[in-house]
This record gives sequence, structure tokens and C-alpha cells, in this order.
Amino acid sequence: MKLVRQLLVAPAALGLLAPVAANATELNFNGVSDYAATGEQVTSITQFSDVYPTDWAYQALGNLIERYGCVAGYPNGTFRGNRAMTRFEAAALLNACLDRVTEVTDELKMLMKEFSKELAILKGRVDGLEAKVGELEAQQFSTTTKLKGQADYFIGGVSYDNRDECNKAGATGSQAGECDDDALSFSYRFTLNLNSSFTGKDLLYTRLRTGNMDNVWTQTDSYLSDAKSGDSTLKVDKMWYTFPVGNEFMVTVGPLIENYYMVETPTRYKPILKAFKLGGYGALMGASTGQGAGIQWRQDVAPGEAAFNVAANYVADGGEGADSNSTKGMFGEATDGYFLSQIGYGNRQWYVSGLFASKQGADGSDPAMGYSTPEAKDQDEALNVYGLRGYWSPEDAGIIPTISAGLDFGTSAADATGKIEDTFGWMVGLTWDDAFIEGNKLGAAVGSYSSYATRIKGNDSPDDDNFAGEVWYNFQVTDNIGIKPAVFWTNEAYGADSTKGANKFGALVQTTFKF
Repeated sequence: MKLVRQLLVAPAALGLLAPVAANATELNFNGVSDYAATGEQVTSITQFSDVYPTDWAYQALGNLIERYGCVAGYPNGTFRGNRAMTRFEAAALLNACLDRVTEVTDELKMLMKEFSKELAILKGRVDGLEAKVGELEAQQFSTTTKLKGQADYFIGGVSYDNRDECNKAGATGSQAGECDDDALSFSYRFTLNLNSSFTGKDLLYTRLRTGNMDNVWTQTDSYLSDAKSGDSTLKVDKMWYTFPVGNEFMVTVGPLIENYYMVETPTRYKPILKAFKLGGYGALMGASTGQGAGIQWRQDVAPGEAAFNVAANYVADGGEGADSNSTKGMFGEATDGYFLSQIGYGNRQWYVSGLFASKQGADGSDPAMGYSTPEAKDQDEALNVYGLRGYWSPEDAGIIPTISAGLDFGTSAADATGKIEDTFGWMVGLTWDDAFIEGNKLGAAVGSYSSYATRIKGNDSPDDDNFAGEVWYNFQVTDNIGIKPAVFWTNEAYGADSTKGANKFGALVQTTFKF
């Protein structure tokens, strides 16, 4: 078998020399004559006066000489390895090596006969693999699309520490008398992500999602970040197309998109409660899916270096942009419009950004505002929100965590008494990588449950503040399976002066399967 390997290696080595020969632009007939006329092949690489052990091809040339003896030099004892070969010189070298190969043809035939059964089996396996590859190519879903999936299971429940408050005088509607501890529930969310690219630099993103979480995990004061309500009907809930313009600009257009998908992710904390998403899912970042477009500029720098980014976008919230009613559509007088912009600076280790959002409730209605308290949503003029977001990560995993934080200030030129003038929201999230066991993560966050009113026209000190906290630990069982037990609590999520809701303590286990 050693001989077979040698016979296979020789043509491969010659193949590496062929491009050099083909690129020669001048014919040196004297050189060809000298090369072809030399009667003796060298037997050792040391016979060449101009070849040294430090040369990059020294070992390869030595193998050709010592194993196959088919390399000749010039009469003056040189190899001239730095000179381009002509096609004639290459032909002379190839002819010499072929002469050596024909000398062992009989031996090769004997070896092939000896291992004929093994060769037949190997050929059958190769043919079978080729057939399977052909079948996969014929049946593949798409040459432009990659499909990724995720299934999340949730099992857990909540308890209340102030049922009397929930049932106190003034509580009405669905909230009255609803402060019994919730039963242990088992629900799920299922997601399919289709990422399509037609040029290698663009992206058509489509997300299919379903779930059956019409339970405590989708209630306003305990909404999970990974929750999905519904009746197990699979539907398209996100879709947009992103493409580059030049080297530094990206444009996004989508019939099903939210504003925050068109800016740089401002924090690194991945929460249990949706209230802590993106540094605080309230007046600044909170929105609903709609129709919109945006543009991003990212400074072109070397990998790892800090860079600036600027982004701006607009979305017609709640799907009103798809409504052909004369008062709605993308910019109709009855459309809730939401503008979001960002300017940031940093890299993958640290990042800080400033954001500005303007939310306009059409005809005095309340625009989609995440999980802001009812008082913070009660507006009759546009709400303008200014926010800071950022994160910092240590160079190595250890006792020092990755820190993410967010801060929001909102203001509105309220006309009527009882309408909001100012709002506020904040959060701090900590993540420890490789916590206790390599690959696992520990997380904790505190902050306002949502943006709340700090001033209402006619009331400079409304009692509307709230608070929330959570702790979780992610066991990474395999690369594709994770188990995350978590606990959380919310304090007066609807506002301190609200007769709605009660303080909650929740515990759950989330199991995630990725495929």
C-alpha cells in the first residue's frame, strides 16, 4: 500500500508545478535544451548548489528526488528554483516522472488484483454516497435559505402576598377577586427562523411562531420575555428585508417589524421578565409589530476596534400601516406612529448609546408603549422619550459579571388635566459567564417593572412607581439543550396608587431546545 500512496502523491506534486509552467511568458529554448539534454538524474537534493534547507519547497523537492528520482538539474549543478518554468521545461520534467511511473505498472497491477475485493467495496460505498448527495440536493428546501428552530417549555406558577389589596374596594372588572395563587401550569413556545440571502450580504428574515401561553405568563404584571400567547396556531409574526448600501449603510424594510430590530442591541442581558428586555421595555423601547423602515450607519473599522453607529427608523404600530382605510395606512391621521433613533459607540466588550423615541397616539389615543403603567400611557400629545443604554463585559469569565443598564426619561406637552407630563424607567442586569460550571450562566436584574408617571398635569407627584427583580441560572446540558430555573417578583406593577393587580412572586423552569 505504501507504493500505491507514492504513486498517488507523485501526480499530485506535479500538479502543483503545472500552474507555474503555465504562467511562464517567455520561451527559453537554450534552457530547455540544457534541461532536457542532461543525461543523469540527481539522486540527492544536496547535489543542487542553489537549494537550501531554509527554502520553503526544500522538503517537497527532496521527496521527488529521493522517492521517484525524476528531477533533473542544469549541467552547472543548479536547480534555478526561483525562475519561471516554460511549458517545454515542464513537459521534460513530466516525461521523466512518467517514465518512472511506468516502471512500476506491473507492481501496481498486482496490488490492484490483491485488493480487488476491498477496492470494489470502496467503490460501492462511494457510489452510494454520491447517490445520497444527489438526492439531498434534489430535495433540499432552498439553496438560499437556512432554517433554525427553537422550542421552549415553561412549567411554574405565581403566588400573591397581598390578596386583600387586589380585592380592596375600587377593584373592578377582570381584576376583582383574581388574587388566588395560580395553579402549576405547563405551556410552550415554538419558533422557526428562516434566514434567506440572495447576495451573501443581504438578509430576508421570516419568523414563524406559535404557543399556548394564554396564562399567567402573558399577564401584564408577569409577562415573560419568551412568552407567546395563542391557541397553537402557527403564523408569520416577523418579516423584513435588510440590504447594504455601500460599505457602511444598511437599509431595512419590513411589513412585520418592531423599531428595536433596526438599531444596535443596546444591552447584553437576556431576561426572564420582558420588562427588563433591551435595558427596560417601557416608554422608550416598548412597541408592537407593525410596518416600517429604517437605515443604519456603522463605522467601518478593523475587527475588535470601537466604532460609531447611527440609526433611525419609523414604524406604524399595531399593524395600522397595512390598513387601507383612508385615515390610516403608514402615515394616516388615525395611525399610531413611532419614531426611534440611536447613536452609539463601542465594541463587543463595551458599548454605550443614546436613544430618542417619539410616540404619537392618533386622535388622543394611547400608542403602544410596552409595559408602561396606565398612568404613563394616558397622553393627549406625543410622548418624547430620551434614554441611555450600555453594557460592559470583563475580558475573562469570573467573579466580575457583565453589566447592562438602561435609563429613560419621557416628556409630553399635556393639554388636559390628568394627562401625563413626565415618565421614568430604569434597570440594571448582571450576567456571570461560566458560573460554577463552564458553559453555564447566572443572571440577576432589578429595576422599575415598567416606565411610570412622575408628573401628571394637575398632580406633580403621582404615586405611580413600581419595582421588579429576578434571578435565574442556565444549565447548558448540551450545545442545543438548556434548562433555566428562575424566580422573580413584581411590586405594584400597575403603579403604587392603582387598585389593579397585586404583588407577585413567581417561580418557573424554562427548558430550551435549539435545532
